[in-house]
Amino acid sequence: MALMINSLNSTQFSNFHSISFINSFSHSLFQSNHRRTSCLISLSSRRNFAVFQGLNNGQEVGDGDNNSGSVMANPSDSETGRRERLSEQSSWEAKDAFGNDYLYRLGAEADNTNITVGARAGVIDDLFAGNFLGRDADIVFDYRQKVTRSFEYLQGDYYIAPLFLDKVVCHIVKNYIAHLINAKVPLILGIWGGKGQGKTFQTELIFRAMGVEPVIMSAGELESERAGEPGKLIRDRYRAASQVVQNHGKLSCLMINDLDAGIGRFGNTQVTVNNQIVAGTLMNLADNPTRVSIGQNWRESDTTHRIPIIVTGNDFSTIYAPLIRDGRMEKFYWQPNREDIVNIVYRMYEKDGISRDEVVRIVDTFPNQALDFYGAMRSRTYDRSILKWVDDIGGVDSLGDKLLSQRKGKELPLFVPPEQNLEALLESGNSLLKEQQLINESNLAKEYMKNMDD
Repeated sequence: MALMINSLNSTQFSNFHSISFINSFSHSLFQSNHRRTSCLISLSSRRNFAVFQGLNNGQEVGDGDNNSGSVMANPSDSETGRRERLSEQSSWEAKDAFGNDYLYRLGAEADNTNITVGARAGVIDDLFAGNFLGRDADIVFDYRQKVTRSFEYLQGDYYIAPLFLDKVVCHIVKNYIAHLINAKVPLILGIWGGKGQGKTFQTELIFRAMGVEPVIMSAGELESERAGEPGKLIRDRYRAASQVVQNHGKLSCLMINDLDAGIGRFGNTQVTVNNQIVAGTLMNLADNPTRVSIGQNWRESDTTHRIPIIVTGNDFSTIYAPLIRDGRMEKFYWQPNREDIVNIVYRMYEKDGISRDEVVRIVDTFPNQALDFYGAMRSRTYDRSILKWVDDIGGVDSLGDKLLSQRKGKELPLFVPPEQNLEALLESGNSLLKEQQLINESNLAKEYMKNMDD
């Protein structure tokens, strides 16, 4: 409901004790001084309320020379020069530190008042802030926290390669004390290397050891049907990590897995607008890590914590060169040596009773394999036990009901894991190696397209 009054009119209203507005009320008059002008202005919500209240009380509307469109104050109020406030803590009349309208400035700075500001006592009315469970609240921070990652599932004692540990820890610490270092500190750490070498897993182990609560993204989030969405998402996640530091008092960082798969250029693949925006967004974060916009107007007090960024990939030569230049990204090539592989695999098999000498024999039997190969070996040893368990619970026909019975509060039949031994592991390893060789030797795509040129 909008109340429309001509700012140039001096017509007075009196003896109005009840006024009914259906949609809007507009009144315009024509005045000729040098030219005939018609002017309609829409008053703000608080002025609507004041005018409407004054008309109901039989007061007069001021003339066009003195704040036209406003209700004349009572003589007692005009003498003292004070204007009656709606309430002592009304946000409708709140002013910021510079004396500007708080709500108007807030609307220009943020697309959502509730998300950006929350409920602040003394600024938002008590009707909305409440008087219980504290006065200041960020009402959606629990929702934003869903983007963070915890590592309760990493149970047990795992091996962290010393070189990997030193590089990640040094990068995180340097960025948190960057203001104390008289040198340029790269915001991004790029960990790259062969497939399946444990880049992500080793990083997560370090996060768990340091108590870091990271925000993790993947390459699948770096493209969208709408231009600009991935870039905005990166800025949102960066600011969410900053909120972890500010509100939870925990270390945090932004981690993007398989960056080259998302924005890398392979052969004749098409470069999209979002590829360019993601690269530009990361470059901007590296250059201005404490000034991150998500679409709102800038304000001096809107600064974020400097949050280190860690990205992983297989081939960073496919990424836009200015993004990976020195000063923005520190590169770290991860290729575990034989000692690292033996130590990591031994910790993996230690709980199964496999000795270190047996692990050395496994590694020597299958050289030049990625770390995930040895994890897949252990997983394949479960195949026979799982098939036997399926037969024991009634076969394939009743398998669906058995697997879904846990949703109804029922327990699954007892599953006995197999006993691990060197012979079983070597057998599963040879099976995996045979599959790898079949893929490399059998190029079925060429067989299907015999008549096409190479």
